[in-house]
Amino acid sequence: MGLIPKDVRFFELFERDAANVYQGAIELEAMLEHPDEFEERLKSITNLEHEGDIITHEIMDRLNRTFVTPIDREDIHALAGGLDDILDYIEATADRMHLYKINVPTPEVKELASILTQAVEQICLAVKDLRDLRRARRIMDRGIEINRLENEGDRISRAALARIFDECVDPVDAIKWKEIYEHIETAIDKCEDIANVMETVVVKHA
Repeated sequence: MGLIPKDVRFFELFERDAANVYQGAIELEAMLEHPDEFEERLKSITNLEHEGDIITHEIMDRLNRTFVTPIDREDIHALAGGLDDILDYIEATADRMHLYKINVPTPEVKELASILTQAVEQICLAVKDLRDLRRARRIMDRGIEINRLENEGDRISRAALARIFDECVDPVDAIKWKEIYEHIETAIDKCEDIANVMETVVVKHA
């Protein structure tokens, strides 16, 4: 059975929010690929995070003013909060890279940023499919792909941490890198959380 929204504006806001997060992930990747552009990319990510806050506020305000919502209220809240969390961790990663003056990103941090971008791209596509749950299979498939990416991110992060603690002469550097890896890994974890919420929506409306 298809999902008949009572207020399609929610879907428009979620699509806008997801696209904003995706742009943040792309900017983080670009920052890591072009360290000479750190300042410019950080500013862009900060602006995107502010835009994300505005969209989240719009969603929550509409939620408070809407009696009948297209999907359950708790799912709207979870999706909005999850997207906001991803962008927060993207900004935190970029900010730490800049704060710690890390000008030579490791191959692992680049891999993790790429995985994050891929996961957010899947979220963007799944959010569009929420408009019509005749596309439920596609939403579930995107959730499976996000789960695969999250597992891959875990593997890379564990290996990266092990290498850093083996190779870093200065323990402070090791702690800095640990924080950066954990921020990106958490952002990827949040992608999986969102996938789980969308799968729940699919099951509720099956």
